[in-house]
Amino acid sequence: MDHDFHREEKVLPPSSLEGQAKETMHDAFWGHLKEQLSATPPDFSCALELLKEIKEILLSLLSPRQSRLRREVEEALAADRLQQEAARGDLDIFRLSKCILSMMTLLCAPVRDAAVQKLDSITDSTLLLRGIFQVLGLMKMDMRNYTLQSLQPHLREHSIQQERAQFQERLSRQPGLLDHITKWLSRAATDLRPGPGPGPDAPASSAAGPAPSEAASGPEPLSPAMVLSQAFLNLLLWDPEDQEFPETLLADRARLRELEAQLRRLTVLASVLLVAGSSSGSVLFGSPQFVDRLKRTTHALTEHFDSRPQEAMLAVSEQVSQEIQQSLKSMGLAALSSDSMAFLMGQLQDIAHAQNCVRSVVDQRVHLFLKCCLVLGVQRSLMGLPGGLTLIEAELAELGQRFVNITHHNQQVFGPYYTEILKTLVPPGQAPQAGVESL
Repeated sequence: MDHDFHREEKVLPPSSLEGQAKETMHDAFWGHLKEQLSATPPDFSCALELLKEIKEILLSLLSPRQSRLRREVEEALAADRLQQEAARGDLDIFRLSKCILSMMTLLCAPVRDAAVQKLDSITDSTLLLRGIFQVLGLMKMDMRNYTLQSLQPHLREHSIQQERAQFQERLSRQPGLLDHITKWLSRAATDLRPGPGPGPDAPASSAAGPAPSEAASGPEPLSPAMVLSQAFLNLLLWDPEDQEFPETLLADRARLRELEAQLRRLTVLASVLLVAGSSSGSVLFGSPQFVDRLKRTTHALTEHFDSRPQEAMLAVSEQVSQEIQQSLKSMGLAALSSDSMAFLMGQLQDIAHAQNCVRSVVDQRVHLFLKCCLVLGVQRSLMGLPGGLTLIEAELAELGQRFVNITHHNQQVFGPYYTEILKTLVPPGQAPQAGVESL
């Protein structure tokens, strides 16, 4: 008889057909076991199979160093002895279940202590065995998760070495693979060097330059880490027509485009909140519920902003101005005048243009935040958010973390190649003691 269906590790929605079918099979199996154990004389055939599986699961949860506990499991659930007791009709299922519970207490993670203790109060042998299988399934899942977590550093290092080896193999056949990478890093170095401004071939990424306070204190000497962080930032402003995309980032290009679109929508969202806040006052924007409602509205209406910006912002201006008027009235505050409403709607609609002054300022601040994320990390960067970005802090944190994850892995794989190229762009005598590794 196939007993595999009694396993209850996979949780399915009760409403699903598969979930209902599995629940019916489980009930049928445990009902059959109860009948066998209640018969006169008892039939232990199913119970012996279950005890055999329990033994295998318990042994699989043990580490090689737990030799004493391994011997206890082997002795308590020895198949030959259990078979003999079953043949004599004196196999004590309840006593064995209690013994199994004591072993599970020693093996389970702290998060499962309560579940194991709860089983200790069950007096029905069939229900107790069923509960044991359910908790053992959770313990196996805990062990798998722990094993994966333990292996992650090794898997990550293996992935890094494998990707680097594959690139080196391609590079040995195509030495020109480094050309686009060199141009990409050279542009970033040019963006950071003080001078009359970028040339006609430089990307628009230089708009995301240093903050005014940084400029006032004078430019810092270039470092490889600074150049690489600027180069990564420039990827979010890459011209789709530019075919010289760095080869080391081709696999991440789709994800970088997604981040670019997410960044653009966040810039629009923050711009909308800034304009709306300046028109409606601090009382409304002191309400988290009101701010969340505006954010949800703007997010929904700007879904197709990239293809139809004017249409999207027209809808946003109408809906946001209406939300503001209704909220002002519900709070007993004076509604906006017709002129103020018209001005607000015009300001919101103007955000459709990339040159809009509010949007430009927000865009620079978001890019500066992302640059800080690469150098300081996301959490430290969130501590000094400039005005206008605090209302989108959670969204910025997500964007920043995704950006850092992509760039960090890429740097770990291709860092040696970047370092060699950067040596030619940032001479050792000019650069402070901060290499690519300092990012």
